This record gives sequence, structure tokens and C-alpha cells, in this order.
Amino acid sequence: MDIRTFKDLKVWKKSYDLAVEVYKATKLFPSEEKFGITSQIRRAVVGISSNIAEGYARGYLKQYIQFLYVAYSSGAELETQLMLAKDFGYLTKERFDGLMERYYEVERMLKGLINSLERKIVYKNP
Repeated sequence: MDIRTFKDLKVWKKSYDLAVEVYKATKLFPSEEKFGITSQIRRAVVGISSNIAEGYARGYLKQYIQFLYVAYSSGAELETQLMLAKDFGYLTKERFDGLMERYYEVERMLKGLINSLERKIVYKNP
């Protein structure tokens, strides 16, 4: 597959879809959490696909990798917040498990992309 923009990246597509699903799930959270955990979860999940896109657009491999690490860390933040939401009773176990399954797929893909790009740097600078 020819990759011309960040939208052609499978990991970006998966993280974008995850964001859509997380937004749907957080619509059901209590209204008093609008500026609390709902906002935190939404910022974290949007940060994943946004940082993948921004890093790709930078045009420099080292900056791209740096933004992928930021996306990866946003994922860790999301995971923690989803765990809290489940424990607060805002997410059912089934909804939580489904979101986490999607997140873990994105996490694996991000780590694979980071590792692949880091190897390119090593090969260029022996």
C-alpha cells in the first residue's frame, strides 16, 4: 500500500476509530463528570491519533518518532483513565474490555512502528 498521508497509516485509522468509540462510551458518563474524567479520557484518546498525524507531517524521522512516543504515552494515560471509569461504575466490564482490546491493538501497532523507525536510524548511523 502506498502511504501518501497520515490517513493512509493503519495505526492512525485504528486510533481514530478508537477515539470515535471512546467518545460514544463517554456520552453515557454522568453529567457531573463532563469536566472531570470525561474530559481527561477524551483528551487522551484524541492525543493518540493527533500525535501520529502531527509527527508524520513534521517530515523528519526523529521528530516523527518523538511524536509517536507522545501518542504511545497518551495511550497509557487513556488506559489508566478507562480503568478508573470502569471502577467508578461508568463503564460496564464488557464495554471496558472492548475498548481495551481496541487500545491494545493500537498500542502494539504503535510500538511496532516506533521500533521499525528506530531501526532505520540505527542503520543510517552505524
